[in-house]
Amino acid sequence: MSDPLFESLRIGGLEIANRIAMPAMHMNMCRNFQVSDRLVDFYRERSLGGAGLICVGYATVDEYSGSPGNIGCHHDEQIPGLARLAVAIRDGGARAAIQLNHAGRYNPSFFLGGRQAVAPSAVPSRLTRETPREMELAEIAATIERFAEAAERAQKAGFELVEILAGTGYLISSFLSPLTNRRRDEYGGSLENRMRFGLEVVGLVKQRLGHDYPLVVRVNGNDFMEGGIGREDLQAFAVALVAAGADGLCINVGWHEAVVPQIVTKVPRGVYAYLAREIREKVAVPVIASHRINDPATARHLLREGFCDMVAIGRGLIADPLFPKKARTGREELIVHCVGCGQGCFDNIFKMKAVECLCNPRAGHESEDTAEKTAAAKDVLVVGGGAAGMYAAVAAAERGHRVVLHEKSMRLGGQLRLAGAPPGRGEFLVLADDLERQLAEQGVRVVLNSTVDKDLLEQQQPDALILATGGEPIVPPIPGADSSSVVQAWDILAGRRQAGRRVIVIGGGAVGVETALLLAEEGTLSGDELKFLLVNGAESPDSLYRLATQGVREICLVEMTDKLGANFGKTTRWGMLQDVERYGIKQRMVAQVLEISEQGVRLEQDGQIEEIAADTVVLAVGTRSCNPLAQVAGDLGIPCQVIGDAGSPGTVFEASHQGRQAGRAIQ
Repeated sequence: MSDPLFESLRIGGLEIANRIAMPAMHMNMCRNFQVSDRLVDFYRERSLGGAGLICVGYATVDEYSGSPGNIGCHHDEQIPGLARLAVAIRDGGARAAIQLNHAGRYNPSFFLGGRQAVAPSAVPSRLTRETPREMELAEIAATIERFAEAAERAQKAGFELVEILAGTGYLISSFLSPLTNRRRDEYGGSLENRMRFGLEVVGLVKQRLGHDYPLVVRVNGNDFMEGGIGREDLQAFAVALVAAGADGLCINVGWHEAVVPQIVTKVPRGVYAYLAREIREKVAVPVIASHRINDPATARHLLREGFCDMVAIGRGLIADPLFPKKARTGREELIVHCVGCGQGCFDNIFKMKAVECLCNPRAGHESEDTAEKTAAAKDVLVVGGGAAGMYAAVAAAERGHRVVLHEKSMRLGGQLRLAGAPPGRGEFLVLADDLERQLAEQGVRVVLNSTVDKDLLEQQQPDALILATGGEPIVPPIPGADSSSVVQAWDILAGRRQAGRRVIVIGGGAVGVETALLLAEEGTLSGDELKFLLVNGAESPDSLYRLATQGVREICLVEMTDKLGANFGKTTRWGMLQDVERYGIKQRMVAQVLEISEQGVRLEQDGQIEEIAADTVVLAVGTRSCNPLAQVAGDLGIPCQVIGDAGSPGTVFEASHQGRQAGRAIQ
């Protein structure tokens, strides 16, 4: 049986070698709208990795349609940079596409020199917390013209396909939705009128580019907005887009304001492809499915079962640019899978930084992090098999050093194993396994159940030592913290300890929230059980929802500050807090635990003393570094680097990047 991933496909008149597309994602690597060397290097590597189609963007259609970090396509002076980018993609073997967009009400005044954003109607944006200005008819006509002019620039620069973004809550989709379009003229009111702006953009772009030049539209399958447009009208819009000249459709989901998770770890792989299938059944052009497709097996399933004609793999190609090549050559076990954390991609955008990646510390740093081999191989000893240690060992081995990694336990992964324990976080377990295979591929010798001490260091005398010995959970100075009812969150997450029916979790950071959710989900029905009961009409949807979210425990989170989950990334935090409410986990904020006893805890909140009964008290109050070997290495004169939690407790993102840097730093 042929591999559906590597069958060719035509979009309009464009032949594409395989069914893997890298969709447009904002990289924030441009400065003042100009394409940078960093962006060119980033996309060159993805093209060389074997993707069939790479779409960059989004690109602006005028100076007020995006931020200076976006790719500019609104002025002729931007064409040379666009041409360099298109050439880099084409020379790597992929087809080069560019996405055009106008952010509309999602563009904050900060990027507009204090000006108001424009929109079909003056409806406040929950994303920017600002109210846009309603567009006049002349502005609408001018914006349609600017889309067409930008498309002509893209064509002139050598891009082989143009995509129009007509979803996600940006300008075209805000015209489409009754939630944001309250106009009373020909661009508002009926569905036909609300579709008009988007259809006129597509029609004029197609006219300017020519019949044979391929045009794709990225459109929502569902906006997930209460009072929004919904699936059926979006399907009607998709049909109308094809009639207006679209040669293909790329289906995404949700607006940035939607409260349904779209991209994070907890979203099942490929779950939103049903929306692509529903549209594919109504149109006669290729349809691309997207969102959380991060492995070849899922992609093949979607193609074979008729969900789509092509798969959009975005962050999966940030995490591993060689994803397509590995899948094509039978080495897909070596793919490093995106975990859907959002820490380096979406969270960096919110921080006004360029995109990076937890799973792939090279992402965005391709020109400075080369594959150059060392001239003099050294003996490198890495102590600790968590994320920091594994990334360090792989990086050092890539440079040609002889690397041995010692891990004190019987399993690699460290805190990745803990991070992957809560519900919906299993991708971190996949990453631990991916890194273990990378160690083997690079020839790193792994020694498990091994405690490194002074004697071992004296015996081996490595040329370079990397200490990634991690951290250990803090025991707070609270009376009763040594009671038999007290357990550490790490022990719960690792499955070493069990909790009773009434649980108090002390510490409302990421570990505390994740532990509370793990305990809250125990006793709820599984996905298979829920499907069986639903399909057979055994219970009402309301009852099934209760059975999916109501477990066997009473859980209370106690936090000293006024913010729960403060150390989650912005992309993840809102969904985790949504689950805290959904699972009925109680909260005591700005509360101080005074004492722990066998009966529960005594705490102070708002000047009031309260006693809360508990069978189990879980400590999740932080991590302290565990680094017993740095001084020993210094005394022995062994060059040493301390990374990850061993140096300073931090995130997995920080651990992976520090590990990569430490391994590469060994000359």
